[in-house]
Amino acid sequence: MGSQNFLSVVAKNIDVLIGPVIALVYPLYASIKAIETRSQTDDQQWLTYWVLYSLITLFELTFSKPLEWFPIWPYARLFATCWLVLPYFNGAAYVYKHFIRPFYRNPQVKIWYLPRKKGIFSKPDDILTAAEKYIAENGPEEFQRLISRADREARSRRGGYTIVDDNYGY
Repeated sequence: MGSQNFLSVVAKNIDVLIGPVIALVYPLYASIKAIETRSQTDDQQWLTYWVLYSLITLFELTFSKPLEWFPIWPYARLFATCWLVLPYFNGAAYVYKHFIRPFYRNPQVKIWYLPRKKGIFSKPDDILTAAEKYIAENGPEEFQRLISRADREARSRRGGYTIVDDNYGY
């Protein structure tokens, strides 16, 4: 009787017992192993896995209350994780090749704009910041000359002739 209760408890909580080993321990070991090899295939597999694992975790955190209504969710997550992790299926690479890469490579899809930054705490590299920096380094008169020169060059391109400014030093 006691062993039946124990097996029943194990069967009902298999996702809690095996889930962390499949979702974290083995991928951690395989990722470290992949770092030590020169193959890009295993790097892609495990980087993709960690991206997908993060997405699954974010999904669970976002929809935790509705997911409580689906008692099969922990088992579905365990099954999906096995498919992503196990080398026999190579699921993470499949998802990358068929879903993530085509989406990422599509030039019409702009997820968000990230301005170029020199340092983590610097301002975004926009036109106003660049102008302020140029004025601080060279003075307002030099900035006005730069604007005038750019304006003359733009007009010369439209007019079909070139204006050479001999006063400007390179």
